[in-house]
Amino acid sequence: MSTTRQLLERLACDIALRRICGWESKREIPHESQFSRAFAEFAETELPQRLHAALIEETQKDRLIGHISRDSTEIEAREKPVRPPVAPEPAQAARKRGRPKKGEALSTPEPTRLERQATMTLPEMLADLPGECNVGCKKNSKGYVETWVGYKLHLDVADGQIPISCILTSASLHDSQAAIPLAEMSANQITNLYDLMDSAYDAQGIHDYSRRLGHVPIIDLNPRRDAAEKAELQAEEKRRKLLGCETAEDMRFHERTTVERVNGRLKDEFGASMVRVRGNAKVMCHLMFGIVALTVDQILRLVT
Repeated sequence: MSTTRQLLERLACDIALRRICGWESKREIPHESQFSRAFAEFAETELPQRLHAALIEETQKDRLIGHISRDSTEIEAREKPVRPPVAPEPAQAARKRGRPKKGEALSTPEPTRLERQATMTLPEMLADLPGECNVGCKKNSKGYVETWVGYKLHLDVADGQIPISCILTSASLHDSQAAIPLAEMSANQITNLYDLMDSAYDAQGIHDYSRRLGHVPIIDLNPRRDAAEKAELQAEEKRRKLLGCETAEDMRFHERTTVERVNGRLKDEFGASMVRVRGNAKVMCHLMFGIVALTVDQILRLVT
């Protein structure tokens, strides 16, 4: 059921579902507007986020988790994207490349977001991340560039496909910018040994922060624009396949597929691909109800 209207139609004819929700007769079912007001209150008070945090604390706090897999997924929204602000023109002409003149003062470069996050508290990190709806793009597994309007959901998933932490940001935000806040959120809730991430997270600041938390980061190398390094990595991969050589880190890195499976289930089975609400808070509330249901489902599978 992707809309409130469909739920109301189901409640009108399904006696069992209506009683599970606490209404004996059709007359007791609230109006559609009351459902909207209740959802707005849930989003404002972050009810599903608090429910999920309590669930993780109750079931995962005393568990030693081997791997935390980190990744993001696109969330399409039905709202107008916010255009990026126009950058102001520089007050003075940019300095020419090359060796500076004698006596010329060099301007100190602004610290990057990863450098700032190393000295920030968790609330400061989250407040620094953009959350408005805009346009995002990425390369898919076949090498084609895809674009979407909406948001990006960043997830930390434990062994057993159990979501631990999540952040909803603008679609244009790079995956690496949310890695440190996610790591801090997960470290406050559970104890894990390894942090698994793909090549988008290959940055020295993320490596250092993971080790500071007492974890072992296993991050796929990103040669970026270094053609020689990229060719060497491809040749090394061919040599390993030829010899059948697989290191312990490679075997652990295979566990990162847990976060990809969670992303797929969240969209196919728990409503992440049917977002009808607007605004970061309401979209996050919609997604969190699905994450809570998915978390309970995976915990019950492990227990039984």
